[in-house]
Amino acid sequence: MGKTRTAEHGDAYEKWRAIAAATGPADRAAAGAGVARAYREAGLPAPARILWADSPLAGVELVAGLADRGRSVREEVRTLPWAAERRRLHDALGPAGWTAHWRATGARLWEPTRSLADRVRTGVLAALEEREGPGALTARTGGELLYDAVLGQQDAAWLAAFDGRERLAGLAAVADQAGWWWPYENVAVVCERPVELHRDEAGRLDRGDGPALAHRDGFALHAWRGMAVTADFLAGLPGLTPERVRAEENAELRRVMLEFYGYERYLEASGARPEGRDETGVLWRIALDGDEDVVMVEVVNSTPEPDGEHRTYWLRVPPATRTAREGVAWTFGLHADAYAPLAQT
Repeated sequence: MGKTRTAEHGDAYEKWRAIAAATGPADRAAAGAGVARAYREAGLPAPARILWADSPLAGVELVAGLADRGRSVREEVRTLPWAAERRRLHDALGPAGWTAHWRATGARLWEPTRSLADRVRTGVLAALEEREGPGALTARTGGELLYDAVLGQQDAAWLAAFDGRERLAGLAAVADQAGWWWPYENVAVVCERPVELHRDEAGRLDRGDGPALAHRDGFALHAWRGMAVTADFLAGLPGLTPERVRAEENAELRRVMLEFYGYERYLEASGARPEGRDETGVLWRIALDGDEDVVMVEVVNSTPEPDGEHRTYWLRVPPATRTAREGVAWTFGLHADAYAPLAQT
C-alpha cells in the first residue's frame, strides 16, 4: 500500500528542512551532475566549466572577475521551470488543493529560508562596502550580480513543494549539496554550504558566543534571535553591567542585553522595586529611556519540584499592564476579570 498524501507531505517537509540546515563540504560530483541536469532540462548545453567558491561573498567576487561567463541563464534554468511547475500543480490540485499542499510542505520553511537569504544578501553587500577601493568590486555591482544567483539549499521551501518533480530534479540535486550558485552560458559558479549554522526554535539566526552562520573563508553573520549584531557586541555580553545596559542608546540592542543578562538578575542588580502584588504574583517594571518599559510578572509555581522547591518564573507582559493578575491573564489570552484558575501552575 502506498503512502498517504499526508505522509508524503511530511516526508518532503522533513527532507527539505534537513537540507536547509545542512552544513559541511559538498559532494561536488553530485552537485556538478545536478548543474548539468538543470541546464539540460532548460534545453541548454552544460556549462564548459563549474567553479567553486567557499561562500556567497567569494562567489559574487569570482563571478565579477569572469569576463567570459556569457549571459545569465537563471531565467531558463530556474525561473521558467519553477513557474511552469507551480502552474501545473495549481491546475492539477485546484486553488484549495494547492493552498493545502503548500501549507503542508513549503510554507513552514518559507520564513526561515527567506529571512536567511535576505541576511546573507545584506551581509555580502556590507562586506563589499568595507572592501571598496581601487579595483575592488563595488556593492552596487555586487548587488546586481546577486540577482543572478539561484539560492541552492535556501530554496528549500519551494523545492519541498515541488519534491520529486522530474523537471526540477537538477535544481534539487544542486540544493541537496550546495548553497548559492550562478548559472551563466559558459560557466556555473557554485558555493559551498556554511561550516556552521545556528538557529533558534523559530528558525532565526541565533548565537551568543560566536557567528550564527560561518563559511570556511571567514564570511560570517552574527545574530541574536534573528537580530543582526556585530562580533564585538557579542564579545561584550559576558561583561555586562546594569549601568552598561542603561547606557546603550539603541533600543533593540538594549533588549538583547536584557535578554542575555537576565531580567531577574537585572531587577535585582538595579534595585528595582515591585509595582504591585496580588494573589497571582508580583508586577515589576523597568523604565528605559527612549524605549517602552519592560514589564514582568514574577510568579511562583504552586506545584513543587521533585526536591520540594517551588520554582519562580518571570513572564514578560505588555508595557500597559497594571496588575500582576492582568499580566498572568494576558499570557492565557484572557481579560483579568475572566482569569480565575483553580490552582496556579
